Amino acid sequence: MGNYINIGNEGFKRIRRSEYIDKSGLIGVINNSLFTERCMNCVTRCRRFGKSMAAKMLCAYYDHSVDSHDLFADLAIAQDPSYEEHLNKYPVIFLDMTSFVTRFHDDDIVGKIDEALREDVMKAYPQTESRDDDDLMDCLIRIAAATGERFVFIIDEWDAICREFKPGTTAMDRYVNWLRRMFKSVSATNVFAGVYMTGILPVKKYKTESALNNFIEYSMVSPGNMAQYFGFTKEEVKALAKKHGADFDELEKWYDGYQIGPQPSMFNPNSVMLAVTRQWCESYWASTGAFDAVAQYIQMNFEGLKDDIIDMLAGAHSPVDPTGFQNDMSVIRNRDDVMTVLIHLGYLSYDRREEMCYIPNREVAGEMVNAVKTTNWMPVISALNQSKQLLQTTLAGDCEAVARGIDVAHDENTSILSYNNENSLACVLSIAYFYARNDYVFHRELASGKGFADLVLIPRKNVDSPAIVLELKYDKTADSAIDQIKRKQYPAKVAEYANHLLLVGINYDRESKTHECLIETIQ
Repeated sequence: MGNYINIGNEGFKRIRRSEYIDKSGLIGVINNSLFTERCMNCVTRCRRFGKSMAAKMLCAYYDHSVDSHDLFADLAIAQDPSYEEHLNKYPVIFLDMTSFVTRFHDDDIVGKIDEALREDVMKAYPQTESRDDDDLMDCLIRIAAATGERFVFIIDEWDAICREFKPGTTAMDRYVNWLRRMFKSVSATNVFAGVYMTGILPVKKYKTESALNNFIEYSMVSPGNMAQYFGFTKEEVKALAKKHGADFDELEKWYDGYQIGPQPSMFNPNSVMLAVTRQWCESYWASTGAFDAVAQYIQMNFEGLKDDIIDMLAGAHSPVDPTGFQNDMSVIRNRDDVMTVLIHLGYLSYDRREEMCYIPNREVAGEMVNAVKTTNWMPVISALNQSKQLLQTTLAGDCEAVARGIDVAHDENTSILSYNNENSLACVLSIAYFYARNDYVFHRELASGKGFADLVLIPRKNVDSPAIVLELKYDKTADSAIDQIKRKQYPAKVAEYANHLLLVGINYDRESKTHECLIETIQ
């Protein structure tokens, strides 16, 4: 057993000793690619979505230096036709790129990686001769020719160097050339049965082409048939909630919302496991370097990006075109690049069918708010900070206080939005009532009675609060807003969700630049 080759199955044993959600079906997908033109795979996903866990699972399955039957016998892969054919059949090279990035920061980091792997491989094959000027690939070619063995190469956090070193640096250029040397040379198919790389970002693009265009890529933007292995499905979380006596609705509110390819409802797996273990839902999205990058990106305000971020905090979806992104966090050229990197980092979810992105859940929304608070968007920050008080005054029926609170949310001179119609007013109100998302589900233009309610807040399960129907007017009166609610029979529809209602009519007067509010209670 070496440091990088044939490291065994202890990593996956530790995972199996803990509570494990079966994602072994991933192995079947990789098995089907071995010894084919599709044998090189790059599967990228955001932090805390099980990248390293999947890599350890693959090591345990393929490594021929151990017997892993007991680890996989009760998992889904054991029923796959390819299971026995590939189980513990290959020499496996495993490279955790972060272990080098955290130790070495000079231009020769790639040389150190190649040397460390080459020395370890040659110790495992002492009978194979090597030359002083051989690199790792030379050694692997000689071993494959002498033994007939084919390697499985697994790289965890493949893009760690890309995130540490900027484009055009010596280290970055050497790394790209090293990857090409390993995986794009004509000898690669004679050396490798398969290659699996995982990380946050897809393979770096140069101009319009991937640096490794022979890799099959699966990402948060385009997961293909890997989608179900990216996070936890709704059924898996329901089973966890039942087992641990957890509130599924709370788990859903906090950690659901990712739409990954054809999977419409995916949960953050790390956060779910922490929540059911600790018996408490909160944000487990610890601040990292990525958080600093998010604040930096949204501060750029490319092409109205600021407006889009605020719209999404208010529950809206924003269009995005991810195809031009260079898969490099240091090369951000426009609004779409910012949106795309936020998708890869997990701060946004991507609806591929609609080509839209959005904030997936309460956990991420809280982190986005934290990022906004590091900017100079003072009107927005003020509205967010005062949103708790606004909800309290609304529930108390204090019309004047509600009107004043909405005035604060809208500063005409520094408004981030073109505040000139009811839709813009609805967006600002969604921000002003941001705190209410803790206890309410927001609906913009909810079909109700004979029309659409502008903003409806439905209490979440186990929340003893009234439903709130807000009707918005522009240069009219708050009375007319209340009348419209009653005329269109909104309460009759919304009454399905709560025992009592608050009707809130709000009017914005353009001349005085103030809001008027009227609140009625229906029980």
